This record gives sequence, structure tokens and C-alpha cells, in this order.
Amino acid sequence: MSNVSDVSNADTVWIEKDALIDRIPRSVAMALLFIVVVAIWDLVTRMGWVSPIILPSPAETLADLIFVGQNLISGQYMLEALWTTTLTVFYAFLIATAIGFSLGVLVGETKFGERAVMPYLVAIDTMPKVAFAPLFIAWLGFDISSKVALAAFIATFPIVVATAAGLYAASENERMLFKSIGASRMQTLLRLKLPTGLPYIFTGLKIAAVGVMAGAIMGEFLGGGKGFGALIRQSASQMNTPRVFALIIYLSLLGLALYFTVVWVQRRLVFWNKSDQPGAIG
Repeated sequence: MSNVSDVSNADTVWIEKDALIDRIPRSVAMALLFIVVVAIWDLVTRMGWVSPIILPSPAETLADLIFVGQNLISGQYMLEALWTTTLTVFYAFLIATAIGFSLGVLVGETKFGERAVMPYLVAIDTMPKVAFAPLFIAWLGFDISSKVALAAFIATFPIVVATAAGLYAASENERMLFKSIGASRMQTLLRLKLPTGLPYIFTGLKIAAVGVMAGAIMGEFLGGGKGFGALIRQSASQMNTPRVFALIIYLSLLGLALYFTVVWVQRRLVFWNKSDQPGAIG
């Protein structure tokens, strides 16, 4: 009898098979893609299709990667620059998280926030962020404060939207259940809406982790300072393109470190949520 039921289930249940390319292990797929990109890059530079001033060869970039790495390990001026940029990113991310979460709760929990505050936030977010850089520099000076302010300004809005969306994620039945047992508005927020909305909030934090890097480097480009952005501007002015590529790669590693830190915290706090959805990383 069990054999008959097994056969019927096999005939009626349809399971989509993964495409051949999707069966490749993630590490192997990433390695293959990296090799293909570098091979095309090397071919373009060897054939002279692009000026080396615009696109250096992989070998030249690797040489500068080693040089920058040695400079960082030996504790020379590049380590100080990287530390300055790291502090800027860290402080800006903390400030953006605090402000973005607070405004997100205001927008998601009150009609005033939704109807009065949110339109202004959207209007500010549609403005070109680079236009605010001179203002922050004029208000806060050329030190790290203006860079932190600009980076936090760029990273705040995604957290606001994600937090507000997360507070709406709880179903009507769940909210009615909490209301029927006499839970206060604060208890409903802390015990229902925030736990349910954590996946949304962490999505906003991951977007902010990327945006805060762009804001910090933009601030160092426009407002001087001693960070990696200033080193990139200096190398670009000297037409040292391999050095620019090397510095950008190290900055991407810093951004990845912040991003995957957020992913790690999410896995610890939101362990029940699946992270293998389309577009998810980590």
C-alpha cells in the first residue's frame, strides 16, 4: 500500500529542477567568474584596445595591490588613511542606524510620521547628495565630522523605509490577537511588530552598509582629509591608475567586511528567516 502512495506522490508532486549552471557550487562559480573577468581584462590591455592610462593591466594592478598591502602591514601612512576611513564609516553607520530606526518607528507607528514626516524625507532623499557636501564642510569643517555627517545622511533613508515597512509586516490577525489580550501599544511594538519586521530592518541596514561607504569616500574626495578617498584623489591626479584600482579594491574589502558583519548579526537575531531568497547575499 505504501508503494502505491509513493508512486502516486511521485506522479502528482512536481519539483522544479535546478538549471545546470545553478548546480555549480557557489565557491566554484565565483572562482570561474573571477577567472573569466580577469582573462578578458588581460586580453583587452594586451591587445591595446584601451589606453593603459585608463585601464591598467591585471599585472600592474596586482603589483600595486602588493605595494599597498605591504604599506598597510608595515604601519606606514596608508594604514593611518585606512583607519581614518574605517572610523568614518563606523561612526556614520551607527548614526545612520540610530536616526533611521527612530524615524522609521515614527513613520511606521504614527499617522503624523506617515503623513507629515515621510514626504519631507522622500523630498530630501531625491536631492543629489553630493550637493550637500559643501554644506556639511561649511558647518563642520574639513575634519572627519563632515565626512561622517555626509555618509550618515546618505545611509539613513534606506533604514527609515525598511523599518517602517517592517512594522507593517505583522498581519491583521496577529495585531488583533495582541489587542484582544489587552497588550499595550508599546508591548505590541516590542513583542510583535519589531520581531516580525527584523528581516526588513536588516535589509535596510545592508543597503545602508553599502551607501555609507560611498558617502565616506565622497566626503573625502570633496572635503579633503587623510582617508583613502584622499589617496585615491591624489593618485588619480598623478595618473597612477594602477594605484587607484588597488586602493578601490581595498575599500571594497572594507565595505564587504561591514556588509557581512550585518549579515552575521542578522543570522544570529533572525535565525528563523531564510536568506536564500533571490538577490540575497550571505
